[in-house]
Amino acid sequence: MESRDSKLLEIRGETLGNVTAQSSSEETFQNQTLRPILKLQNDLFNHVFINYAVKQKNVFFGLTPDKKMAYIENVIQKDIKFRNSLKGMIIAFFTIDEYSEYIKNSSNLNKRMMNLLVERLKSQVQLLEEYSF
Repeated sequence: MESRDSKLLEIRGETLGNVTAQSSSEETFQNQTLRPILKLQNDLFNHVFINYAVKQKNVFFGLTPDKKMAYIENVIQKDIKFRNSLKGMIIAFFTIDEYSEYIKNSSNLNKRMMNLLVERLKSQVQLLEEYSF
């Protein structure tokens, strides 16, 4: 019987980005763990963000593209409850070893995690407008 960890690694796919001998442990974690999870969960993140924006009285949808970018960044930085929900969606896909590594340096890894997610959402801002429920 396959373990949870091996199934997770299979579902997530390959490392995204370069990992070399000179890579820091944080950079390695980012490319081997965070990027594949963010890619896997991309559609869900888009829908979760749209749902959030709708619940916030649709303000997001009336903004200019530049203000939408700022809105995405601001929401993920300032709304701790929403941010923690997003973090949970990522951490749920960690293996036991990855979680052990994560808790050693969670503060810096959380920053990387949220920065990657913000950039991912910002790069898809036009797609976010097209989603409908």
